[in-house]
Amino acid sequence: MITDPYQDKEDIKELLKHYDNLRNGINSLFLEEEAFEKIIDYFDDRDEIPKALEAVEWGTELFPFSGLLLLRKADLLLASRRYYEALEVLEKAETLDATDLNLYILKTDAYLALDMHEKAVKLLEDAIANYEGEEKVELLFELADVYDDHEEFDKVFDCLLLILQCEPTNDEALYKICFWTDFTGRSEESIRLHLQIIEDYPYNELAWFNLATAYQGLKLYEKSIDAYQYALAINEKFDYAYRNMGDAFIRLKKYKEAIEALEKVLELSKPEEVIFEAIGHCYDKMNNYAQARFYYRKASHLNGEDPKLFYKIACTYYNESQWTSAIKQLETAIKIDKKHTEFHLLMGECKLHMGESKEAIQYFANAVRIRPKKVSAWEALIKCLYHVGLYAEARQQALIALEATNNKPVFLFYISAALFAMNKPKEALLKLEKAMSASPRNIKKLVNLFPAILQNPQVVEIIARYKRRYS
Repeated sequence: MITDPYQDKEDIKELLKHYDNLRNGINSLFLEEEAFEKIIDYFDDRDEIPKALEAVEWGTELFPFSGLLLLRKADLLLASRRYYEALEVLEKAETLDATDLNLYILKTDAYLALDMHEKAVKLLEDAIANYEGEEKVELLFELADVYDDHEEFDKVFDCLLLILQCEPTNDEALYKICFWTDFTGRSEESIRLHLQIIEDYPYNELAWFNLATAYQGLKLYEKSIDAYQYALAINEKFDYAYRNMGDAFIRLKKYKEAIEALEKVLELSKPEEVIFEAIGHCYDKMNNYAQARFYYRKASHLNGEDPKLFYKIACTYYNESQWTSAIKQLETAIKIDKKHTEFHLLMGECKLHMGESKEAIQYFANAVRIRPKKVSAWEALIKCLYHVGLYAEARQQALIALEATNNKPVFLFYISAALFAMNKPKEALLKLEKAMSASPRNIKKLVNLFPAILQNPQVVEIIARYKRRYS
């Protein structure tokens, strides 16, 4: 039946008039219990809690055996943070009607507000045992929220599992269990649950979607893609299925298919930075740097404060040997975040390619200063010093790096290379022997830095000896 808003407004005005007469001791029309409910709702909707409480006091005085009015009173007391008073009212309400679901929900709110977590849990667990169907489901949702508040996340998952055993197609539970499966890592249980739901309800798109995300959580990407495709066959506008399927294709290095899935996301929902960035990443991996830049730029237009996007654009230019363009992007990235090691490392590489060795050394030194334990930062600095002929400084920095990185053997090879370049072969061979003893596989670092080293018969003999030993 369609109600008349104007008539409703007139009715409440009339009720408020009679209520004011009652408060002022003027003889007036007798107000029914339902009238008090409407007056309380009127004040509550206008956030006039003290007036609503006053109305409920009048109502409970006139109708002391009204469970509904007592529950409204408890609710308003909770809103006023009068938790112990609310519990007293709820105890009275329970003697009148212990079956009202709101009784347990309000009691739970009071216990949680008073930090009585265990009482809230016991109350709900005991109540759940006495209900079936929709009421049981509602209490299980309430219990899940209690567990969530107190970070008992596996128990949240358990509650949702019970809900779906009661109501396999409950949308709220299906949405929530998808998140909690990923959060708790209980993918195997989720797979079993959703396979059973699908067997009974084969056209439930959320069940197929949840099955897919559970497979994805176990890195079973082919299976997850199949399940996403079933979800999409049921609902071709399911944008989150396309989104997650795109991620699964990326994990499988199927970048063309990933792009197709992610472009469907753009068709079905508003543009998002993360989707543009993911498409850019796919083109990047396919070595289509111009298209990668196009999408990274689209992402940066949505979030101009994310320095990683400018860094990724710089990387595409670097891969095309466009050093100047790469530097311009890196300058923007560093302006936003001066303490990101990778930005300084790539800037150093660009400067080195442009023959600006002094600036390159400075950027590599910046990277080391930001992350003094980062091996790749030290390597970049030492190799740069070596390549520009600063062998003594390269040796010195390698010694410092050795100490800073808890004696990583790779730096023994760099010390050896610097000593060879400084024409100190005896010391160089001793360091090489020590380096090979510690980590023979890192010999490639020395050879890449100084290929002519393999013309030295003593070096070849040391390498061969350790190769025999470890083969």
